[in-house]
Amino acid sequence: MKMKTALLGAACAFAFAPAAFAERGADGNVKVLYSQAVSIMNAYLSSGTKDVEVGSIVLEPLAGFDEVGTMFPRLVTELPSLENGGIAEDLTSVTWKITPGLLWSDGTAFTADDVVFTAAYCMDPAGGCAQLAKYEGVQSVEAIDPLTVKVTFTGPKPNPLVAFVGAESPILQKAQFANCTGAAAPTCTEANFNPIGTGPFMVTDFKVNDSVEFVANPNYRDPAKPNFATLSVKGGGDAASAARAVMETGEFDYAWNTQINPELQAAMAAGGKGQFVTGFGTLVERIEMNMTDPSPDLPEGERSTAMHPHPILSDVNVRKALSMAIDRSLLVEVGYGASGRPTCNLVPAPAIYASPNTDCIAQDMDGAKALLDAAGWVVGADGVREKDGKRFKLLYQTSVNPVRQDFQALIKGWWNELGVEVELKTIDSGIFFGGDPGSPDTFQKFYADVEMYANNFPGTDPEPYIVAYTCDKAPKPESQWQGENINRFCDPVFDELAAKLITTKGEAERAAIVIRMNEMLTKDTYTIVPLVDRGRLSAHSNTLGGVVLNVWDSEMHNVQDWFRIK
Repeated sequence: MKMKTALLGAACAFAFAPAAFAERGADGNVKVLYSQAVSIMNAYLSSGTKDVEVGSIVLEPLAGFDEVGTMFPRLVTELPSLENGGIAEDLTSVTWKITPGLLWSDGTAFTADDVVFTAAYCMDPAGGCAQLAKYEGVQSVEAIDPLTVKVTFTGPKPNPLVAFVGAESPILQKAQFANCTGAAAPTCTEANFNPIGTGPFMVTDFKVNDSVEFVANPNYRDPAKPNFATLSVKGGGDAASAARAVMETGEFDYAWNTQINPELQAAMAAGGKGQFVTGFGTLVERIEMNMTDPSPDLPEGERSTAMHPHPILSDVNVRKALSMAIDRSLLVEVGYGASGRPTCNLVPAPAIYASPNTDCIAQDMDGAKALLDAAGWVVGADGVREKDGKRFKLLYQTSVNPVRQDFQALIKGWWNELGVEVELKTIDSGIFFGGDPGSPDTFQKFYADVEMYANNFPGTDPEPYIVAYTCDKAPKPESQWQGENINRFCDPVFDELAAKLITTKGEAERAAIVIRMNEMLTKDTYTIVPLVDRGRLSAHSNTLGGVVLNVWDSEMHNVQDWFRIK
């Protein structure tokens, strides 16, 4: 299913065309600013969007999604289909045909063995693959010949084009990563920071949580691309300073995720040095409720809903009360304006997959207080509720970002009104969204009661996104603290629906299952509390052409086509 993407200023980007592509790299250097600093270049070891997107400049999948959500071939001759025989009639296998002549940036041949290796790398249970949901239902991956890969599933898979598709599922070079499998995966810093790829650029210098320097890949498949000889990615700061660096000072050419309020957007746009680009996709700002005791004093590996449930948030009525106290419409007004919409859904789009539920939109403070009363949480002398001698106190964490800090302040005020004591914590974005298994402050570790961030899925089919909340995908020590099920939700019924979704044909039937799974996480259990359906908002200078915002894949999806407007 295709979705139109609303782009502000896109017409301006297309109004210019480079006079000629005389030679690769003729336009010099392009400077990109990610306010969330990059911590690793390997998408399989990080759930952070900033790591996935910057990594996609080097590492590519077999197929990707364009700016309207349509899948297209990147490293293969065509997309497998029933018509061309690439997808088996019984839907139990898919065959990919690699484009002949592809080279890695080191000049060696790209072959089916690299694809087979990549699947084994992610599916190794000791490796802690952050994108394991992409390989759900995969039984085997084999090289039929040097340019042919066959993926066989455990049963019929109506949505077979998931593994090796999109920026979250790129191909790794077998020769470089051969000794980096299993528990060794996060220890291979040279490979993880300086991967050999097929993308338009290759890494020349990587500084963790700081900067990445790239040079044009001399073996890129298009001899006239990329148009820039070098690319610099600087990380850190905040969304407002990133936007200013493009829109006001002109220090950078492109700023990613300029999450600032509408008043600041208007003021910066008036400067005339650049333009904002925005589009709605599947990005949802949400609060995740920790379903387990978050104490770091517990022995590692014992954080589970069965062994150590959360001492306060295990009660669904408590989680519901916290949700009911939030005024989502005010959050949108304060933080996003026209680039945000209040939502009760984890999956807001495409429309066929979105639940009609709007119950959470209207704030109900009286109803929330009544729920807590009924749950036995009594307001104490100092205004904080207590139950069985325990104070109702929550640690609420998120990344450093002005809009998120505004949200924290508002939500803390509403929860205080309920009788909840709230401690706020902010963490540098590069660390919070990083994949360092040794850091206590990643959003995967989740050593807090609630945390807030945004997430989305590539393409227009939410299957790999929603099935990521099955019991087995909770982050844990043996998976190097990787895993998409951040709040450690675990329900056998949900897992059964996930298995059913993978084998169900027909978009309407699949949509019904996705809606039910979405409502289990949100409306039924309030494990996830959606807040805002966020439009992507980034900025580029008026001297940078070729920019096409892509909300269905990486924002760096066509960096090879960027050019300097003379």
